[in-house]
Amino acid sequence: MPRFLRTALLVVFLAAIAAAGLLISRSGDPVYTMGEITAFGRHASQDDVIKAVAEKYGVDVSLIKAVVWRESDFHPDKMGSKGERGLMQVGEAAASDWARALKIETFVPTDLFEPRTNLEVGTWYLKRSLLKWKDKPEPIPFALAEYNAGASRVDRWLAASGAASNADTHDLLKAIDYPGTRQYVEDIVARSHFYQDRGGL
Repeated sequence: MPRFLRTALLVVFLAAIAAAGLLISRSGDPVYTMGEITAFGRHASQDDVIKAVAEKYGVDVSLIKAVVWRESDFHPDKMGSKGERGLMQVGEAAASDWARALKIETFVPTDLFEPRTNLEVGTWYLKRSLLKWKDKPEPIPFALAEYNAGASRVDRWLAASGAASNADTHDLLKAIDYPGTRQYVEDIVARSHFYQDRGGL
């Protein structure tokens, strides 16, 4: 290979490295952005479906994507320890509720490995929780806690807090006695803001 060609390739390579470094350092979350780059497009592979489902159910696209990130790291074939499936780690009970509500008689649990179905079910369930908590100043943390730990646990936490119907996000987070659920809520809210800051996805 001629020397000038080697030099040109080296310059292009170094310029690409510098550009990537600049992008990562200005991203707001360099570790996450590096993970996106090394995932070779997996993080964006379902963006069109996420947008369509977000529009259909009236749920913020950034919130849905943040749930997918936290639940499965964008792996549609992920299986959870309690049988949760797919991108949004949907359980059979929630999926059965969805199928019954929408009168889908052909649904079987393995359908949850299909990205569109999983996103439909997960977003439907999340929307239902958001509507339940719509009178709160910030319904999202309440809906996320319910998505992660179940409605009965959230009700128990709020009752134990002494605030119950007056509880705000601070009361909720303080009352949660599952550190994993508290971290789950905080992680998804922060990641959702990260996506919003860069345009939604």
